[in-house]
Amino acid sequence: MQGFRQQHNGLLWERNHETVQIEPWGRDSLRVRSTISAGIRDDLLSVLIPPAETETQITIGAEGATIRNGAISASVSPEGSIRFSNTAGDTELLAEEPPVRATRLPPRSFKAVHSELFHLEVRFRAYNDERLYGLGQHQHGRLDQKGCTVDLIQRNTEVSIPFLFSSRGYGFLWHNPGIGRVELGYNTTRWVAEATPQLDYWITAGATSTEIMEHYADATGHAPEFPAWAVGFWQSKLRYRTQDELLSVAREYKRRGLPLAVMVIGFFHWTLQGDWRFDPELWPDPAGMVRELEEMGVKLMVSIWPTVNPLSANFPIMQQRGLLIRTERGLPALMVFNDNRPEGPVYLHYYDSTNPEARQFM
Repeated sequence: MQGFRQQHNGLLWERNHETVQIEPWGRDSLRVRSTISAGIRDDLLSVLIPPAETETQITIGAEGATIRNGAISASVSPEGSIRFSNTAGDTELLAEEPPVRATRLPPRSFKAVHSELFHLEVRFRAYNDERLYGLGQHQHGRLDQKGCTVDLIQRNTEVSIPFLFSSRGYGFLWHNPGIGRVELGYNTTRWVAEATPQLDYWITAGATSTEIMEHYADATGHAPEFPAWAVGFWQSKLRYRTQDELLSVAREYKRRGLPLAVMVIGFFHWTLQGDWRFDPELWPDPAGMVRELEEMGVKLMVSIWPTVNPLSANFPIMQQRGLLIRTERGLPALMVFNDNRPEGPVYLHYYDSTNPEARQFM
């Protein structure tokens, strides 16, 4: 069938300069990638680990093509729209949908931004009875995300994890590491990436929520065993200003025989942002403080900020070695803030956590 071909254990669809690749990625799971560039790229940042081999069935015919991996199947129309279903009963789990029904437009839209980056949108069918959970930690107070629009960007108190668990029996990971949003409307579901070289998402099916979450952990990696001390009580407030204040609280817990696992030192314990050291006037003996806490069976956590004050000791060398986040145009200062010293507001920079050398420096 023109437009379809099998490549190794995956299915390819090609038309009008777009390539769609669907391949098995773990038990009962499929990975979908699409691009209008020269080909699918494997060198991009990924949270998916290499999967174990699974038995896959691929069928190509006059009405389209199908790829099956355990409990999940994907059917691709000649126009390139993908429908996911439960293999056993062919029950629809999720289906891509064009922006206007009864059109021959693909459900995936690429608009050039610059170089080989595209503004990407992909639409899926909405279901009245569907409940959607996940997406990380947000302040809107809703458990069911249906009806919400969620920005896919990390902010203070807003933690985006672009994984959805559906009451229809599937899990969905938006595997595009860039700024965007998801619109979980009642008439359509739309995922958007502001700048990305290609579309990338992963979908899994399971008979229970446990199976789906097991597949997700298998695909992205299992967390290490949680240490016993971390499940205890953590004491934190806004904020401990001195070493004496923090130790007096820990000592009172000990005196009263109350369980205490962790003490947390928050912001402004430093000299300047970017120095990453305690202010010696207020925290004169950090090593001694840690020893005393350890003797009481208490761990210490210190809140480390990624911001760098131009007046800090580390700023000149980090700027020279390219360890700070850059901007496309204009000054690279990214936030105005009042630091410890009375110089007034300063323009803070961020260290570049995507740079291995910057991580090692910090």
